[in-house]
Amino acid sequence: MKNLKNSVRLIGNLGSDPEIRNLSDGRPVARFSLSTSENYKNRKGEKVQETQWHNIVAWGNLAKIAEKVCKKGYRVAVDGKLTNRSYQDNQGNKRYITEVIADELMVVNGEKKTQ
Repeated sequence: MKNLKNSVRLIGNLGSDPEIRNLSDGRPVARFSLSTSENYKNRKGEKVQETQWHNIVAWGNLAKIAEKVCKKGYRVAVDGKLTNRSYQDNQGNKRYITEVIADELMVVNGEKKTQ
């Protein structure tokens, strides 16, 4: 078993095509959003669907693979680690973001999910 101290496994749908860019040193990085949904009944007995959005980052060869095989709406599985970072926006405000740094990526279903 891989290191479970900081391990994330998600299966969900891509919210957009991966955005690929190359850093100044030539390393490719891919960023995309992944949605996961949970269905349950609330206290009133009504069906509720709750969707969470996850920011995924893939580096190097995994970024190149994501660019080639991942498209908006595809169902994918991602294994990785959870990271938090902060940055300063254009107005000078400090912002925080949580991301999953992908170690593995697999297309589960290449067809777009329809409801």
